[in-house]
Parts: sequence; C-alpha cells; structure tokens
Amino acid sequence: MEYHIENLDKEVLMALYKNILKPRLIEEKMLILLRQGKIGKWFSGIGQEAIAVGVTMALNTNEYILPMHRNLGVFTSREIPLYRLFAQWQGKASGFTKGRDRSFHFGTQKYKIIGMISHLGPQLGVADGIALASKLRKRHEVTAVFTGEGGTSEGDFHEALNVASVWQLPVLFCVENNGYGLSTPTKEQYNCVNIADRGLGYGIESHIIDGNNIIEVYKKVSELAESVRGNPRPILLEFKTFRMRGHEEASGIKYVPQELMDAWAAKDPVLNFEAFLKDTGILNDDEHAAIQEAIKAEINEHLDMAFMEEAIIPDKTNELNDVYQDFDYQEIKNENKLKKIRFIDAISESLKQSMEHHEDLVIMGQDIAEYGGAFKITDGFVAQFGKERVRNTPICESAIIETAMGLSIAGIKSIVEMQFADFVSSGFNPIVNYLAKSHYRWGQQADVVIRMPCGGGVAAGPFHSQTNEAWFTKTPGLKVVYPAFPYDAKGLLATAINDPNPVLFFEHKGLYRSIRQEVPVDYYTLPFGKASVINEGNDVTIISFGAAVHWALETLENDPEISADVIDLRTLQPLDTDTIYQSVRKTGKAIILQEDSLFGGIASDISALIMEHCFQSLDAPVKRVASLETPIPFASQLEAQYLPKKTFEEALKTLLAY
Repeated sequence: MEYHIENLDKEVLMALYKNILKPRLIEEKMLILLRQGKIGKWFSGIGQEAIAVGVTMALNTNEYILPMHRNLGVFTSREIPLYRLFAQWQGKASGFTKGRDRSFHFGTQKYKIIGMISHLGPQLGVADGIALASKLRKRHEVTAVFTGEGGTSEGDFHEALNVASVWQLPVLFCVENNGYGLSTPTKEQYNCVNIADRGLGYGIESHIIDGNNIIEVYKKVSELAESVRGNPRPILLEFKTFRMRGHEEASGIKYVPQELMDAWAAKDPVLNFEAFLKDTGILNDDEHAAIQEAIKAEINEHLDMAFMEEAIIPDKTNELNDVYQDFDYQEIKNENKLKKIRFIDAISESLKQSMEHHEDLVIMGQDIAEYGGAFKITDGFVAQFGKERVRNTPICESAIIETAMGLSIAGIKSIVEMQFADFVSSGFNPIVNYLAKSHYRWGQQADVVIRMPCGGGVAAGPFHSQTNEAWFTKTPGLKVVYPAFPYDAKGLLATAINDPNPVLFFEHKGLYRSIRQEVPVDYYTLPFGKASVINEGNDVTIISFGAAVHWALETLENDPEISADVIDLRTLQPLDTDTIYQSVRKTGKAIILQEDSLFGGIASDISALIMEHCFQSLDAPVKRVASLETPIPFASQLEAQYLPKKTFEEALKTLLAY
C-alpha cells in the first residue's frame, strides 16, 4: 500500500495514527467483552477504520457528520468521552439515549454527530436538510453522511442525491463499499461496476477512494471538503473497503471465501499504516508502545466508570415526559379587526403571517413556488419571501420530510406540504420512525409541520380523498391537528408552526372554498388539546372533527328538536378528554362521527376511553359512525354511499331512542 504524505507534517500523521488505532483497540476489547457475556451485541468496523477517521479529521469540528453503526472512528475522532460511549452501549443513563436505544443510534449536538436509525436510508435526506441550512445561512460548511453499499439500494439514496443535486447542497455522500450487505454480495445489490458511476445519472461529481488507505482518504476528502465550502455542491464518494468481521458478531463470516479474507487482511488499514510510520522513522517502538498503553489505559478506566454506573431505574413519568419537546405555548390574541374569509384563505394567511413571524421559516412542497401549490394556497409567496424559503421540490416525499428533519437539527423550522394527504405514504417511514422518535431517543426536536390536504366529497377517487389521521394518532411523538373552521385553522396552524414538535396538520379539501367565517385579520394563536363545544344540549354528545363536524350540524339543523352537545375536537393528539367526559357525564349518551373508515380509526379509541371513564354515566352503548370499509370510490353516487353523512342521522336517532 502506497502512502503519499507530501505536505503532511509529523503532527498530522501521528494524529491520524492515534485516531485510527483507538477504535481498533476499543473493538478488540469489545469482542472480548462480548465473549464474556458483558455486552450483548456488536457491529464491527474492523478493516474500515480509515474511512471514518479520515473523513472526520478532514472536516471541521463545527461540521455535521452522519455516521453508521460501523463508524466508531467518527465518535472517537470527535473525542467523545469513552465512558459515555460505553454507557450508551450498556443502556446506562450517562449514555446519549437514557437506555432507550442502543449502539450508535443517537445524535449529539455538542459533537455535531447525528446517528443513524435502523432504517438506513433516512439519514441521507437528513444530511440534505443540514446542508440546506448551511447554504441558507451562507456558512460555507460541508456535511458528510455515511451509508453502505447495501443502503444504496434504498429509494432514500436516490431521492437524497437527486435533491442535493437539484439544490446544489454541500453534502459528501460517503458510501462504504465493503462487498456485502450482511451476507448479500454486491453483485446481488446492483448491476453497475462502481457505485460512483451513479453520480453521472444525478449530475454530480463522484470519486472512488481506497478506503483502507488513511492518507488517501484524509487528503482527498480534505481537498474536496475545502472545495465544497467555497463552491457548494454534492459529491458522491465510494470507498472501496472490506469488513473483516460479520455484519454483527452472531452473523459470522462463513459466506465469505477464505481467499477474499486473506487478500483484505493484507490490506489492513491500521497495521499497514503503523508499519509505514515505523519504516519511515516517524514512529518508533517506544512511541508505539506508549500510545498503545495510553489508549488501553483510557479504555479500561472508562469501562470501569461505565460498569460501575448504576442501572437505570424505570420511571413512567420520565418516559412519558420525554416523548415530546416541552412547548411553552404563548397565547396571542388579535380580535379587534375581523373579516369573513374562506377556510383556504385562513390557511394561506396563517402561513404568510408565520413566514413574517419566523424570519427563517422554510416551506417545501411540490409546485408550491411560482405555481402557488395545487390549491393556490402559497400563490404570491415567492414574490414576498423568495425561492430560498418557498421551495419547489422534486416528487420525493421521503427525502423532503428528511430534509425538514435536517433543517430542524440545524435550528430552522420548516413546513412540508403534501400535495394530497394520500401521498404521505411515500414519506411514512421518516415521519413515524425519525421525526416521531428523535426527541424521546436523544432529545432532538423535530420542528416540522406537515400540511395534509385531505378528505372526500370532491369525487377525487381512492388516491386523492383519504382522511388518514389514524396512521399518525397511533404513533407517540407526533401531534395531529384537524380543524373544521377558518378561525380554528388559522390560529392552530400558527401554533403548529411555533410548536417544536412534529405536527400533522390536516386540511379538508371540501372545506377549502365552502366554509366562511369571521376571522381576525392579524396573527393569533390557539392552544392544542382544547376542543370546541359548538352546540349545547342535554340528550346526547356528538363528537367529531373536520368536515364531519359540518355534517353533524346539518343533521341538527334538519331536526331542531334534537338537543345535543356537539364537540369539535380540533386536535386529535393531544386529545381533550376532559371536555368529552364532562359532556358525556351530562348527556349520558355519546356518538362519534368520523370520515375515515371505522376499524382502527380514532373513534374506536374515543369510544373505549368513554367506556373506561364514563361507564356509570352512560344510558346507552357508545355509537361510532364512519365510512364504509372500502377504499374511497370515484363516482359521485358511490362516494355518497361510502361517506357516513347520510347514515349518521339514522344512527343518531337510533341512539336517542335507546
């Protein structure tokens, strides 16, 4: 192996050596502890250390790195105290996730490291978001993100590279090609010669680097990083390397031919660099022994600290309190000046005023810039706020949601518009596995609002008519808002944007231009978790949200003798159970109306809550009314049959007669 050390002084070379040696010695210790049963699992990076160390040392300490589970050298080169890493692996409190996640599944703002989740792809788009923040703020920083050759088969890889290329984001996409995705060889992963060849298809620069040569990695990445800081753009880097252990230790390596193991053993990045330094007189035997002894002593000292730390004592209050970032809601009232506007105008005004309220707030979505969005809600926004803050996106919901997460990590709020709520299925993974879980896992807020134009009654068929709130009310860590009136829509959207937690904001398309209301002209907020009682009565409690609220009101208008409380939930997570229970205890009967199909919908949970908390007050079983258990049909007569608008009246009267 050739090392070209021109322009590198001894201090740099020795730093490279110490940094590549430390993760090797830690791993060797971990393998011993694994055999002793003192740790439960280990994902080895032996044979790949030069990549993690070289890339990390090539970047500035204020630049973000998004590593994988084989990149121990990233964490050690950023000088994270070892006892914190050991405590993390043991599920101790002084780790980074309070025992809630394992391995390298964590991030730390202090060290500018954002760890992976087991769904490998999302971190690539998150890197886009961090890099976008750097570009918006003109900070001349580069972001490096790691994946393996197997991860390049995921759609997130394509989406993230495409977005980075279109937006010219300063990202180094670092692919560690170690030949196998667990046991699946590269020939069964992709059909091109090199992963770097894909750069041509994305219109981005790419390079192949010897991932076992610490000098080549360090020098090439240093050169490219400096270039990207001055000329922001993405670069695809393929590091040719090999892992000398199994995917994780239980996997073994029987599927690898012995001659391949022998060939790569001869290319060991640590031993070869060590031999080179000794041969050139840069490192002598005494220095080598002293460095090894010091690192081993540090490892043992910090291991003792981690082992001596008491195990976490489970506390339900602590667990529940960490699901969401604390939100200090600030009530803002501006009731003096009112005007009658449509639901769609309320959404548009709220967005515009929030863009003024938060000077770096970014809106992203398909066709939202010059075109103004599918429903013209952002029409004129580009002229006022510019294309940097009102961003047309490629058709890639997953990467854009991940980009929003990256913006949040970098301290920028964002709004993502799903052109139709149905399309969120293409971005489901980052919502429920990244945004929803980040604060609980390692205290990172996901300051993202996802706008969800939803609902039927507009003859749009199965893929443009769903009201899919139940996909998200099930997931701890998400907030779900679903207004029925312009006044609520404007105030709640402002609050959603202020809230540092991820919010799914549902906007029923059928209400956009059909509902008008007196609404404050100026900026104002409304609280989450507070339902609205919009009609009062004594015989029954009607609970609903979205367009279904209006169906309930129409039913009462058609039969004024029915005396009913009508509760508009407004937010589904958090849910105002107090208002529900108070009303049900007064009326003794409850009926829940939702537009979604019945099974698995939120009406089922509300019904169960009423049965558990108000059973003694009930004079009849709780009734649920919802759409048919079918996809939403297109033909108007079929859609009318599907929706529960007509069946609600019959169900209500049956309940009243019980």
